[in-house]
Amino acid sequence: MADRREGSQPVGAVVGHPSASLARRLAAVAYESMLAAAIVLVTGFLTLPVVSPSAQAARVLEVPTAPARVLSACLVFAVAGLYCVWSWTGGRRTLAMKTWRLRIVRNDGTPVDSRSAVVRYLALWIGPAVALVAYDVTKASIVGRHAAWLILLNYAWALVDSDRQFLHDRIAGTRIVASRTFAVPSAG
Repeated sequence: MADRREGSQPVGAVVGHPSASLARRLAAVAYESMLAAAIVLVTGFLTLPVVSPSAQAARVLEVPTAPARVLSACLVFAVAGLYCVWSWTGGRRTLAMKTWRLRIVRNDGTPVDSRSAVVRYLALWIGPAVALVAYDVTKASIVGRHAAWLILLNYAWALVDSDRQFLHDRIAGTRIVASRTFAVPSAG
């Protein structure tokens, strides 16, 4: 049962936009993760000629140099950022959002602008950044392997947030709402 405050709107609902359920948003996140993995793999594959350590790479598996790995990571970060920011602004939606009939809006119900989309994208990296730092600090002990769970920090935040918002949505001033569905006219 949804918690309600003064009136008939659920807590955190934006006027005219019903809040999407946590289960529906998490399902969209799972789908979006597969799409993001494809973007990362394609971008990584396309950067191989740039980051390959030598022409002998076809015969011998070599780890790219540190600057090459940094360049590759920066390119993946930038391409993923462009995908996310472009998909979230101007009323556009990602494929996962279309599939699950979701939309990202600002807290006042207006479409997401570029600034909010960039802040949301950067805030998405809080969980992975915390996980990397935690791993680096604890890698010598057996606890280090559990640092990977911190990747989910942004999404686990919804369990303690009063409006059930993800951490990155709370920071960016955005929310995921159920997209209005339109009835298909019947033939005849």
